[in-house]
Amino acid sequence: MNYVPGTIEAAGPAPGKKVRLGSEDHKILFCRALLDTHDAYRPALIDWPVLTEETRRKIVSLPIWDMAVQTEGRTGLFVQTFADLARDPELKTALEMDAFEEKRHKIVLADMVTHYGIELEPEPPYIKPKDPEWAFMRSGFSECIDSFFGFGLFKIAKDTGFFPPELIDTFEPVMREEGRHILFFVNWVSWWRRNMPWWRRPYFELKVWAVWCFLFWERIDMAKGMGDSTKAQESNFTLNGSKDLGVEVSFAELATICLAENDRRLAPYDSRLIRPKFVPGAIRLVLTLMGKKPKAA
Repeated sequence: MNYVPGTIEAAGPAPGKKVRLGSEDHKILFCRALLDTHDAYRPALIDWPVLTEETRRKIVSLPIWDMAVQTEGRTGLFVQTFADLARDPELKTALEMDAFEEKRHKIVLADMVTHYGIELEPEPPYIKPKDPEWAFMRSGFSECIDSFFGFGLFKIAKDTGFFPPELIDTFEPVMREEGRHILFFVNWVSWWRRNMPWWRRPYFELKVWAVWCFLFWERIDMAKGMGDSTKAQESNFTLNGSKDLGVEVSFAELATICLAENDRRLAPYDSRLIRPKFVPGAIRLVLTLMGKKPKAA
């Protein structure tokens, strides 16, 4: 990708101007939010820090690396397939950048596991999806779930010293990109549903709920160990990973950390852009039912 920030030709909304969801201004705003904050780092130039043997063993033992590499590989293909069909020039450019960054995540992870001697299972073939829209939504909503908990676990890994500062600094750009991706995605959903023909909207809404049902069932299936054991371990890590990071926290404590980190990481972006609501809202509801009185965003 050779995108230069500010090269989208269409005029975007002036600072402070109210932006109507689904408008041309809204589209330019969320596309530029992704494109103009792109970090042009190169994985090949990453200087992986030297770890003590104890730290290396702890990192190698985390049950996430197979699924992390495979998820990024699949997501890159799914986003690129949807980008190939996009006709709107600004949206197509942003989708291509999204796909590029997802593929770059896979390269970063693959380089890291190679450098630190982490053995991975053979990668499955990445199959081009028959329904690009479904695949893009599956990846986007899945990222909304995984990033929410990932932000919190990354914070715990940093605060406990499980990841040394040098490794935290190395992965910080990847975490920032995850925040940018989910922000772009939820605004695309909002814009997309308002610009499609009226007769297609009911089908689209059914598709959205079908994707959520698919993702929930997928995670329940993994957590029960009904599928591949590696997938089960990775799914359990999302909710119970603090134990693997050497610290015991309750679900309520983890949820509170995740809510705070989710808000913090999305705060720097234009306030006119909508934020992911479903996962944070569901977690706040659970905390309320537990009597924990979560703070409002």
